[in-house]
Amino acid sequence: MTYKTVLVILQSHADARRVLDFALPFAGREGSRVIGLHAEALPIALASPMGGPSADFTILMQDESRRRHEELRAFFDERAGAEGVMHEWRGFDSASGDAAISGIESARSADLVIAQQNDPDADSQRVADVEALLFNTGRPLLLVPYTFSGRSEPFKKVLLAWNGSKQAARAAFDALPLMKQAGKIEVLTVDPRDTLEQDAEVAGAAISAALARHGIDVTMRGEQSTGLSHADVIANRLADSGADLLVMGAFGRSRVSEFVFGGVTRSALQSMTVPTFMSH
Repeated sequence: MTYKTVLVILQSHADARRVLDFALPFAGREGSRVIGLHAEALPIALASPMGGPSADFTILMQDESRRRHEELRAFFDERAGAEGVMHEWRGFDSASGDAAISGIESARSADLVIAQQNDPDADSQRVADVEALLFNTGRPLLLVPYTFSGRSEPFKKVLLAWNGSKQAARAAFDALPLMKQAGKIEVLTVDPRDTLEQDAEVAGAAISAALARHGIDVTMRGEQSTGLSHADVIANRLADSGADLLVMGAFGRSRVSEFVFGGVTRSALQSMTVPTFMSH
C-alpha cells in the first residue's frame, strides 16, 4: 500500500513553500498524485460614506482574491512540475477563506492529507482549521511543523504513541506504509493500566507483534509520567530516541472539546517538533 492521492492544504503564500518542500519530495517517493488546495474568503460588501454599497471596493477585493489564487496556483504548478509529480489544482471561494474547511470533501477521497501545523504568531487569515481535517474527514493527516526547513527525506525511525484506543489503532495502520519504509519503530506507552483485556506489564505487546509481522524492527518502551503530562513524556521521548516521525491517535471532536478535556492531541498540534501523523 502507498499513498496514491495526497491532498496538500495551502492556506497562504506564508506556508506554501514550506508545505511543498515537504509534500512534493514525499509524493515523488510515493508515486502520488498531489492535489493542491487553496481557499479565499468571499468579498464582503461594505457601505460607502454615502450609506450605499461600495461596489468599487468589492470589485477591488475580488481582484485581489483572484490575483492570490492565480499566484499560488502558478507557484504550485511550477514546483510540482519541477519535481515531476502528477498534480492538479483546486481553488475555492468561501465565507471563511479557510483552505482546511474548504478541503474537507476533497480530503475524504484522498489517501493522505498534508498541511502545516499552525504558527501561533501568524496572522489569523493565515491559520487553517486543521482540527476540522482531523475530526471531520475520516482520513489521516500528516502535519508539517511550522519550523520545518529544507526538503523532506525518508523517515528513519517512527515513534508510535500507543494507548490501545481505536484512534491509536487506526493511526498505526494508516501509517503502516511509512513504518515499513522506515523499518524501525518504537512503541511507547505512558502510564499503562491493568484492564480486563490487558495487563499493564505487556501494554503494547500485541500491536508490536502485529507490526513485526510486516518485517519491521519493533521495540517497546513504557514510561511513567511522574508528574509530567503525557504530552511532555512523548516530547521527551521523541528527543531522546531520535525519532523523526510521531504517529498517534487524535482525540476529541473539535477545538472546543479538546479545550474542555485537554489532551495530548491539542498539545501535539501546538508544540510538535517533528512531522506528526494523526488519525481519528
